[in-house]
Amino acid sequence: MNTIYLDNNATTKIDPLVLKEMMPFLTDYYGNPSSMHKFGGQVSSDIAKARHNLASLLNAQPDEIIFTAGGTESDNTAIYSALEAQPEKKHLITTRVEHPAILNVCHHLEERGYEVTYLNVDEKGRLDLEELRGALRPDTALVTIMYANSETGVIFPMHEIAKIVKERGIILHTDAVQAVGKIDINLEKLPVDYLSLSGHKIHGPKGIGALFVRKGVSFRPHLRGGHQEHGRRAGTENTAAIVGIGKAAELAQINMEIENTGVKHMRDTLEKGLLKTIPDAIINGDTENRLPNTTNISFKHVEGEAILLMMDGHGIAASSGSACTSGSLEPSHVLRAMGVPFTFAHGSIRFSLSRFNSDDEIKVVLKELPPIIKRLREISPYKNEESTPRSCSCK
Repeated sequence: MNTIYLDNNATTKIDPLVLKEMMPFLTDYYGNPSSMHKFGGQVSSDIAKARHNLASLLNAQPDEIIFTAGGTESDNTAIYSALEAQPEKKHLITTRVEHPAILNVCHHLEERGYEVTYLNVDEKGRLDLEELRGALRPDTALVTIMYANSETGVIFPMHEIAKIVKERGIILHTDAVQAVGKIDINLEKLPVDYLSLSGHKIHGPKGIGALFVRKGVSFRPHLRGGHQEHGRRAGTENTAAIVGIGKAAELAQINMEIENTGVKHMRDTLEKGLLKTIPDAIINGDTENRLPNTTNISFKHVEGEAILLMMDGHGIAASSGSACTSGSLEPSHVLRAMGVPFTFAHGSIRFSLSRFNSDDEIKVVLKELPPIIKRLREISPYKNEESTPRSCSCK
């Protein structure tokens, strides 16, 4: 059975052109780029090309790009760099719907004596910019707000956020892992100081990411050791992966129109078809301002994990809105922050598409999912429960 893969916000298929670009650096050109000899040093130009491609995708300068091991390292590096550069400031601002790579760092910092303000979102997952403005303080070291939410696809107004934050001269970081390659990001016009991205979310390899650091912004390396990345990120360069993310960035720039037309059309077809054929289903998030590939749909009185298991039996891969392990009943922190009723939130499914999906695959999902929901509702022990979620032991 061929898999219909609709979980692209979790990871993406490596584009065959990316893999082709990487292969010589896994076989023939395996030298260390930092070596003095020609065999190693010859790959330096390929790393420079990849850096240029990433910079072009973001409309940034190549020397503003630092290669990392992924989005999590980029997020951590940005946060700790801002704090180390301003040891006298002990306050951070983020949102309640961030990725764990942000939230868990903030929780750790609170244990070390920092104060963190967590901004709320409304029922559509939108921020209140006046709440942000009111949260800024003289001792605020950093504001870190995601560009687009991984579960709902809701895009935050980064230009307005940047204007508010930069008026106070505060460092601004955005986790743009989900947004890069799907929507246009122009860092020449958007005055964020740090921006994180990840290769495996744009049809590149896993284990590679990047951090944009604007020229003139204070920076302290998170990993110390060798002189790699001009002393900003120690460790032997992962040449094959760097070449891969560079090619992925090049292709993302070429295919961005497809993301916002063809992929969006498939997403909308799937969404409208499910809402038409399945009663008591709702869309979570701001449908007017979201990523073109993402829809988060809640089905009342069913368990998300059960839906996933039954879809998997039909070769359909998606993801649940649940942030906990299978068997627990607590919805994700994103949907809780949005105030989605438990009877809906617990049955949430995120479908995230890519340019490698097809109209025929969408037709299969529209055929197979309605009977799955109907069957699960018939056997659901929760169809008469309207309120209290059961406790969850995970963090």
